[in-house]
Amino acid sequence: MIAEPRTVRIATFNASMEGGNYVTEGEAPTGSELPLALASSDHPQLRNVAAIIRRVRPDILLLNEFDYTADPAGAIEAFRENYLAAPRKGLEPIAYAHSFTAPVNTGIDSGFDLDRDGVASGRGQDAWGYGLYPGQYGMVLLSRHPIDRGAVRTFRNFRWQHMPGNLLEDLRAGDGSPWYPAAARARFPLSSKAHWDVPVSVDGAVVHVLASHPTPPVFDGPEDRNGRRNHDEIRFWSDYLTGDGSAGYIYDDRGGKGGLSGERFVLLGDLNASPVEGDSRRSAITDLLAHPALDAGFVPSSAGAAAARPANPHAPAHTAAWGQRADYVLPSRAGWTVLDGGVFWPAPEESGAALVATRAASSDHRLVWLDLAIK
Repeated sequence: MIAEPRTVRIATFNASMEGGNYVTEGEAPTGSELPLALASSDHPQLRNVAAIIRRVRPDILLLNEFDYTADPAGAIEAFRENYLAAPRKGLEPIAYAHSFTAPVNTGIDSGFDLDRDGVASGRGQDAWGYGLYPGQYGMVLLSRHPIDRGAVRTFRNFRWQHMPGNLLEDLRAGDGSPWYPAAARARFPLSSKAHWDVPVSVDGAVVHVLASHPTPPVFDGPEDRNGRRNHDEIRFWSDYLTGDGSAGYIYDDRGGKGGLSGERFVLLGDLNASPVEGDSRRSAITDLLAHPALDAGFVPSSAGAAAARPANPHAPAHTAAWGQRADYVLPSRAGWTVLDGGVFWPAPEESGAALVATRAASSDHRLVWLDLAIK
């Protein structure tokens, strides 16, 4: 008998599980909101987020915008117990025995007036990553398969200026002076949240889950400081995957050097960039999608996205309600066969459409998945 190939469903979902979703309009979130919402099993947005996950049933799932809280393990467990496993008519529970999360740069006071508005507020645009409190817009990896926690690499503290040819060096104000003072440039992290390499063992086969959530390339001015950072956050992965020495400058938060070469991986996350639309500096995402180590040939799509913008030829591949492909599941060429994939975005007349009818229903992003066979 020929053994059946081992298959795994891998997904990414910017689930909008950040404090701003759980406050009264006009109030500023403080970071306590998500744990309070998770404490019961009846928050409508969280129920819909969980319903989407329970319908698609990924084996490995990256959640962007899951706040990193004062009790991160407690928040993950509350989501698992109260939403993913709680009884729900017509939906099977789903269990994730393994998870990973870590601190992010959002909401961490830089000590500088990074947006040059005359006030070093310590939050928002003056934090190392935009956030109104530490941990806003964090990330969580959920997995049915074991995570090799001892081999995880995080790059939260990698300095932007240490990337050769970075776009920070030429970031200038209108008078030609550097946008950031020298002391800020010396400490500025590349990651607006974090970059992770998380090894997962799928029936003995190691999968490197490469996770990130680059800053949106907007909400700035003509200096394009966010556009530059988005470009270099994405470019980081192109360098990390190149085994010809391009990754030699990279160091992780434990001092390990170099990148990944010739190993099985899947690159996940809300990259906030499209090769054909939007305001990003497109060369970074274009180069990543063309990387020889990566197989970007299968583009997930949905009937709902196509119906939302019928005149747009790129619409079927959109993953965000505002009309762009922003979220990606990108496997390595080595070690995989791509079987199928999609975006959870039902057309208005299809089952589940109410789960994504508005941003408040669940999120302004859609869950993206691939089915992969290990070879």
